[in-house]
Amino acid sequence: MPVSKNRWISLGNEPVDDPAPVIAHEPSMLLLTGPSKPQLSVPQPDHVDRLPRRSVADGSADYWWLGVHGGAGESSLARLDKSTRAAEHHWPQDAAGAVVVLVARSNIHGLRAAQRAATEWASGSLPGIQLAGLVVVADAPGRLPKEIRDFARVVGGGVPHLWHVPWIEGWRLGHEVPHDLLPRDLRTVLEQVRIAASSTTAEFPAN
Repeated sequence: MPVSKNRWISLGNEPVDDPAPVIAHEPSMLLLTGPSKPQLSVPQPDHVDRLPRRSVADGSADYWWLGVHGGAGESSLARLDKSTRAAEHHWPQDAAGAVVVLVARSNIHGLRAAQRAATEWASGSLPGIQLAGLVVVADAPGRLPKEIRDFARVVGGGVPHLWHVPWIEGWRLGHEVPHDLLPRDLRTVLEQVRIAASSTTAEFPAN
């Protein structure tokens, strides 16, 4: 069965051939995987499928890690950069606007939650929210199954950028891993996320 052309309603069981790499060789070379702003043609999800919202202090973070489900890894990522914050599974809203990076685990449950959050953003129902992309955090060591890789690519087609974070054994044990001991792939992702977040802010400045 061919892949659905509607990236927002795909269930993730369609094959996607030759998934593209999600980490560029150079941090400065960022390619869009999907739309960079909401699309008026996307309907708002049902209330039960929306994430809650909360007010935050203006300018309290350069950007926010938004875990789209429990255990996504937003707190672990926020600890790696003190100028960012974990959104505590809420859309952060302030008068100046907020740049958000979605975070999900690399399983079907996590990716479906990310797809719902991406759909909510794309519907234009979140004024002031600027989405930089989606970080998919490995939920187990080793290579992802093809079904997960394929579905991640489908979901990534609905957000500006898609990144993968490898398995970090120390996080599983509740340890903080020093920045200089982080895997190279993760350090590359962190740099790319910051570039994307900065570019998003420059493209869509707060009113």
